[in-house]
Amino acid sequence: MFRGGQELSGKASGTLADSMKLLWKFKTGGQIKSSPVIDSGLVFVGSADANIYAIDLEKGSRVWAYKTTDAIEATPCVVAGSVFVGSSDGFLYALDARTGSLKWKYKTDGQILGAANWIPVLASAPVAEAAPATGAGANRPSLLSRGSTDGKGVWILVGSYDNKLHCVDSRTGKMVWTYQTESFVNGAPAVSQGVAVFGGCDARIHVVSLADGNAVAQIDTGAYIAGSAALVDGQAYVGNYDNVFLKADISAGTILWKYSPDTPGFFSSPAVGDDVVVVGGRDNRVHCVRRSDGKQVWTYATLGAVDSSPVICDDKVVVGCEDGRLYMLKLSDGSKVWSYEIGQAVTSSPAVAGGMIIVGSDDGFLYAFGPAY
Repeated sequence: MFRGGQELSGKASGTLADSMKLLWKFKTGGQIKSSPVIDSGLVFVGSADANIYAIDLEKGSRVWAYKTTDAIEATPCVVAGSVFVGSSDGFLYALDARTGSLKWKYKTDGQILGAANWIPVLASAPVAEAAPATGAGANRPSLLSRGSTDGKGVWILVGSYDNKLHCVDSRTGKMVWTYQTESFVNGAPAVSQGVAVFGGCDARIHVVSLADGNAVAQIDTGAYIAGSAALVDGQAYVGNYDNVFLKADISAGTILWKYSPDTPGFFSSPAVGDDVVVVGGRDNRVHCVRRSDGKQVWTYATLGAVDSSPVICDDKVVVGCEDGRLYMLKLSDGSKVWSYEIGQAVTSSPAVAGGMIIVGSDDGFLYAFGPAY
């Protein structure tokens, strides 16, 4: 899934070689702004050609494709044998991960550009009615029971440009609850410790109860938030459009520190390491700051805006850039270890697994890199 796990921390396990080579590239019919995800030997990614693709990780060949009715910028989420992905056509799609066949689609009233997340079905939570759900209208479904569910299955969380966060039953495609904001929800929700946390174009960090979709807290950041927040140890890390990257305590509802470099804003989502946080900026730099106080550790200058979200893997950082390059940097000091010139903008965020890097580009190709030795 996007950022590697439910907290959206942007950390990958394993190690990466100091030098990588191109293993394969897969052509789609449009720009790839969606970020790829890897599961069970398959790579899943969306394209502006309106397709969601499943690609063989080893061979780079197409396993299946499913066509929606508009561009897919959202990153897929693969869980419980299904692929859940939103489209600019306003639908959340549930597809069989092995065959690509449609299980259901759930309608929202706006485009879906952010990745979905998931949680186990909560035993004490309300159960949605069986009538068809569209995601529009009232904020809460009718309830059949407030007793226990069977404890199986998962719920899918996704934000939409209808100003809502939607919680959907993965088995039925029916609404469980929705949470209303005052503007578009562009990023993905992070989940941990019974809450979902996400930024909105209403400039707020929203903290929402997973059990019933009620507001727990709202934290005003002063400008709209386009990226996704990382939620680690009860603290949210996120940037906004007013050149502020910040750390917030979600239980206290307070901002702990702000980092404000001279940048037009942050659209990148952060990667959270043990002691540092790394994020891309629209000032043509990759930024690394301390988790404890937000003080700058290093920056790396690129030749274009960095909307791609970096991934930390052991002692390295991998990130794409609008200058058409994929970069690998040293986590300790930001020095360049390796780069590859694709030639067109890389706003897709890389997926890192098993010593491989997978990333999309505006040229319509998905690229796979592995160790050069």
